[in-house]
Amino acid sequence: MLRALLLILALIATPVGASAARRAYATQGDCGGRPMTTVRMAPGYCLGLVWQGDGADGPRMPRGLLALSGGDWLVTDLGGWQAGRGSVWRLSFAPDGSPRWRRLAQGLSMPHTVARGPDGRIYVSEMNRILTLDPDAADPAATVRTVIGDLPDNRLHDNRHPLSSFVFDGDGALLVNVGAPSDRCVDDRGRPRTTASGACADSAETAQVRRHAYLGNGRWAEAGTVFASGLRNSIALVRHSSGTILQGENSVDLTTPDHPYDEINVLRPGGHYGWPYCVDLATPLPGWSAAQARCGQRDPPLALLPPHAAPLDLIYYDGAMFPELRGRLLMSWHGYRRAAGRIVAAETDGQGRPLTDTGGRYAIYPRGSLPYPAGAPSVRGKVLTPGWDAVSGRQPRGSPVVMAVAADGSIWVTDDRSRAILRIARP
Repeated sequence: MLRALLLILALIATPVGASAARRAYATQGDCGGRPMTTVRMAPGYCLGLVWQGDGADGPRMPRGLLALSGGDWLVTDLGGWQAGRGSVWRLSFAPDGSPRWRRLAQGLSMPHTVARGPDGRIYVSEMNRILTLDPDAADPAATVRTVIGDLPDNRLHDNRHPLSSFVFDGDGALLVNVGAPSDRCVDDRGRPRTTASGACADSAETAQVRRHAYLGNGRWAEAGTVFASGLRNSIALVRHSSGTILQGENSVDLTTPDHPYDEINVLRPGGHYGWPYCVDLATPLPGWSAAQARCGQRDPPLALLPPHAAPLDLIYYDGAMFPELRGRLLMSWHGYRRAAGRIVAAETDGQGRPLTDTGGRYAIYPRGSLPYPAGAPSVRGKVLTPGWDAVSGRQPRGSPVVMAVAADGSIWVTDDRSRAILRIARP
């Protein structure tokens, strides 16, 4: 936990140009029309460099991606882990392919998700609200309007998980992440902070996904209801066309690099998924007794992921460039430990649920051979970026955040620590 905080503080304090220089991607050859990075990929794939910032133009910490008609993109810019530094940018390209940036809105607080709603409008999540804006307006900033306000104001230095994200349900409702304001809901001595009933004191309004009903014409109910709870950090959310809602859980930050495991959960209305009491399949967290944890009563994870993989995005691939990936669930692993820098393509069933194997080792985790807990399910699939590790003078360790499928079927990815946008294509 301390290491992660120091990394964030260093990123905030480091000048943009110096930070980018230390994390620069070298290129050699061609990757489907973009300069090819040196990242070792799975056979049949390459990682091209679309853009890497080293000056004032363009996002400082690119996060969300949305393809627009005509080849332009919207990119959300976290700006830093402090309120008021974020922006929304529009990325277009000159005839020679060079990127051009236009800032559409600024002064935002940690914007992350950008998506098109059921009404065709563009929606963006900030730390404590969902907003809409018109990227095609003469003055897009003047079109910014709050859709849902007064979400919990989880500033990082007061709380742990400030970012909001969302997906649209089949009826147009917004399912919105509200992160946990602490790591394990314990005090400085490691004792549980509880209510009179013995529950975590933070769990009434946070550590959940909330549902805001769609009212039509760009309006949603301001007062949401709890859709699912016991979720430490639900930045990664996706809805399958069948109606399945998946969540990628970033588990707690214990000192060991090999525990606990991150998770893929199938969310159901009213479900509780364990935070802060229980992790893995049935392991009470330090500070909580087995009786308090009630592991047998939680909704178990569909699959465990490697410890500290930090899944930040889930999407279903539906493009034409990679027929072998069609229908698979793509996951970005953003973590800073051994599982970092991985984009994983998981096999799925007809409901969009990842297929799993049990009782084995990390089936899709190329480094290390730590066994899963007995009987634990792991996702079945393959790693598309097995070599996205730091190589001095050639490439940084990958920090993939959000993925998006372009019109040609290529997979675009933001890398916020290296201030880059990359593109998976055919060599």
